[in-house]
Amino acid sequence: MASWQIRKWLSNNLRRVASCSVSTQAALPKNTGAAFSLIRSQPSQYIVASLAGRKYLLAPRDLLTVPHLKDVRVGDVLALQDIHEVGSRDYTLRGDPVISPSRVKVEATVVEHTKGKMEVVFKKKRRKGYQKTIKNKHPYTRLRIGSIEFPESSSS
Repeated sequence: MASWQIRKWLSNNLRRVASCSVSTQAALPKNTGAAFSLIRSQPSQYIVASLAGRKYLLAPRDLLTVPHLKDVRVGDVLALQDIHEVGSRDYTLRGDPVISPSRVKVEATVVEHTKGKMEVVFKKKRRKGYQKTIKNKHPYTRLRIGSIEFPESSSS
């Protein structure tokens, strides 16, 4: 490449990089209380919570199917304890590893206990005349996620 070609290439690419680096970012909140108030002001929120050993991305009014939960009945209200992340469209706040239950309150109502589809397992041993069919339906619990509440705390 000739030197004039290199200069032209550099000027074009530097102009492109300079135009891409200009962005309009929202100001970051000063503390955790300010972050919660920003998330509270957004129209829709979500949480990432652990329930029955798995993490789920949940929003208010979601219907969640989890493996069968023992010792709960239809109509019981469960308070979700392990909330790992809370956020909205523009802001996200992650716990380390979880967010304190005093900062975020989410309840789930047991809607029903149900079973999954029929699973059929067929076992056979060649030339032995051994055949066995095992049928099973796994039990599940369905939960309706309630609203995400941010109780006002005295310390910010």
